[in-house]
Amino acid sequence: MDNKISITPYILLALAMIGLGDTLYLSYFQYLNLVPTCAISGCEIVLTSAQSKFFGVPWSYLGLVYYAYMFCLALLLCIEPRSWALRFGTLVYAGIGLLYSIWAIFYIELMVIHALCQYCAISAVTTLLLFAVAVWHWRASTQGV
Repeated sequence: MDNKISITPYILLALAMIGLGDTLYLSYFQYLNLVPTCAISGCEIVLTSAQSKFFGVPWSYLGLVYYAYMFCLALLLCIEPRSWALRFGTLVYAGIGLLYSIWAIFYIELMVIHALCQYCAISAVTTLLLFAVAVWHWRASTQGV
């Protein structure tokens, strides 16, 4: 049972690092007021739209904060994988990120802007995987109790 629990915080850590890399890349370009190259040609439409900012702050900056916090939660879970508060916090935080990603991708990008940014899609998949691993960790650790 301990093997199942011990691997999940490290997977969360790796996924948070992927999210950090993705949002750091986007944040860098948005800080320079540039649009990064995009394989699917929707990034320039999404990143220059009116919906690309929240009260003047680019969503990529907020994503950077999200993934940095998730990295810290995963790091703490590596140290204390059976902590109820950390497990619950990670599950809720990943769930909030997943709900935001669903809203951003399916509603804002596809329904309002009618374009898809590959970096936003990478972030959404990363968030989905974070949530799945958080659920995996929660279930594995509650079965052992």
